[in-house]
Amino acid sequence: MERIRQALEQATIDREKAGVKKPAVTPPPGIQAGVVPAEPVSHQRRSTKVHPSDVVYSETRSIEVSRQTLIDNNLVAGIQGHELQDTYRILRTQIMKEMRANNWNMIAVTGPHQGAGKTTTAINLAIALSMDVSHTVLLVDADLRRPSIHEYFDYQPETGLSDHLQNGAPVKDMLFHPPIDRLTVLPGRERVDNSAELLGSPQAADLARELKTRYDDRLIVLDLPPILSSDDVTMSDQYIDCVLMVAEAGVTKRAELTEAFRVLKDIPVMGTVLNKIPKRKFKARY
Repeated sequence: MERIRQALEQATIDREKAGVKKPAVTPPPGIQAGVVPAEPVSHQRRSTKVHPSDVVYSETRSIEVSRQTLIDNNLVAGIQGHELQDTYRILRTQIMKEMRANNWNMIAVTGPHQGAGKTTTAINLAIALSMDVSHTVLLVDADLRRPSIHEYFDYQPETGLSDHLQNGAPVKDMLFHPPIDRLTVLPGRERVDNSAELLGSPQAADLARELKTRYDDRLIVLDLPPILSSDDVTMSDQYIDCVLMVAEAGVTKRAELTEAFRVLKDIPVMGTVLNKIPKRKFKARY
């Protein structure tokens, strides 16, 4: 790519020396000619009509994450040939179908209890969604009690979501872009005890509204705390469109799922992912 860029730049110089003027470009219908001002946000685009695959990360911090780190942390939705890649694609297809039908763009991932694998599922879902070139994806670590998404990418942020909700720290300084096209992460940083109050605050509602409306092609995946260990999810129902439940095979009890669904009575549940199924019994379930 660098060689191509250098060749194009050299060709431009040669034309100018030869006195050849650059041909005028006629903008396509609906696009005005002129300079599009840079947006003071994380994803800067060449224009509001640019395809999501052309997103330019000019302000968002880009980080390096090795393939082995992704595999070691079970972030396999983007690993070509991995046995679980198709499973996450199936999950993505089902979810996108429902979200499009209902005009939703924010989905929360949670589970009845700790340890079911909700965070791993949330990250892999975000990766799978980002592989569809028709949109970008923002993954938000809203588990303020145990923020950990950044650890899966072997990265330590200086500020996180709680810093914005408590102190007004700029969100654009928190965002990072792993080496996965069209995926941006809004991390947490450290545990806070008043997580429910923060997620139910006007600041959280304002941020959610901003994130949901800034780009038409953006999908947002929230990783939320377990339902039965806090009221964080219900405090967030003012801006969440729908929920994906994650249950742990052989561990999650029917009574726990029943109670979790009761708590979520006012929030649409997309389905339940049965996680940690032994390989010999593995099947894609949704």
